[in-house]
Amino acid sequence: IIFQTYCHGATSAAIFGKIICQKLKEPIKQSVYKKTARDLTDEMRSNCESLNGNKSNLEKHILKALAEEEDFDKYMNYIDNPRDHFQSFIKDEVIRYITDKFSVSVLPKMKENIKLLQQKIMKAAHESAEHVQVNSGDAGLWLKSFTQNLSEELIFSEKDLSGVKHDDVDDFNLLEDVIREEITAIMFDISSSFNTETFPVNLDYKFRPDKILIDHFCQCCWVQCPFCTAISICTNTIENHDEDHSVQFHRSIGLNGIHYRSTSNLSTHICTSAVANSNLYFYPNDSDDKVLWRDYRRAGGVYADWSITPDLSVLPYWKWFVCRFQKDLEKYYNNRFEGSGEIPYEWRTYSKQDAFESLDKYS
Repeated sequence: IIFQTYCHGATSAAIFGKIICQKLKEPIKQSVYKKTARDLTDEMRSNCESLNGNKSNLEKHILKALAEEEDFDKYMNYIDNPRDHFQSFIKDEVIRYITDKFSVSVLPKMKENIKLLQQKIMKAAHESAEHVQVNSGDAGLWLKSFTQNLSEELIFSEKDLSGVKHDDVDDFNLLEDVIREEITAIMFDISSSFNTETFPVNLDYKFRPDKILIDHFCQCCWVQCPFCTAISICTNTIENHDEDHSVQFHRSIGLNGIHYRSTSNLSTHICTSAVANSNLYFYPNDSDDKVLWRDYRRAGGVYADWSITPDLSVLPYWKWFVCRFQKDLEKYYNNRFEGSGEIPYEWRTYSKQDAFESLDKYS
């Protein structure tokens, strides 16, 4: 009878341990992936040149990538839908980083996080066994102590084992051994199936590195200059915005399709130099009311919310762009850079290298 009772208790401990580990498998997987994703995101914020600064620095790298590819459609997506383009760029950077650094950085992080979590689980199992002994407790007390010890590591509670019989579990040393064996097998399964394809798939969307980085860079003001469509550098959200919009560098308003009234001539004027000119004027919203550029705020509406400082300088990058994609822009807007909108000869002297180097003014 004593032998039968012992065997029954041992069997109960073994079954209970296996059930606990089965219930823990998914929380363990999510915890390891989540921690690895967080570590990887922090590393990219430090080591990835495009992601280790502010929005202006990110835009600089976007513009460099666009110049390298020389894909007009991608340029127009950036000009017309900057937020979408930023998000796509961040996703591509994350995928590239994970692929390039998988064996030297991502996989080691995963293995280290698996090792640490396994140690914490076994420590929780051991301390819970000691807690039961000290307090002459039972399996219920062991389970309560075990789940509390892991509450900061795993999304797991006593409720997950409701209905599982454990009243006759009394061999907590055996229970600890069973958990050690089962957890080791679980950790091996997670580690062996970890690769560049499964990493994003097995992550909860809100914990993905690209989602975290997109939230970091893109939850801000995306208002575009009403003249040249350059993106506001404001870091405020549009709902919490009580200051004028501004940009680091304006560009030719012809990139927004703006042309001289009653002509098909695209304009080469740049906002900052236009407001410095005392004679230039524009027709806001294609109305018949003309407004001097220097008094652009008088046009009201979106114009009144901008701070455009008079400046005769402009990035060679955008001068190069207009020359490089002149025919594409003319086809896109069905207008021409001719007549009053003739491209200045000086613009055609800038090389792609000049364009690249000018981007270093972004900060």
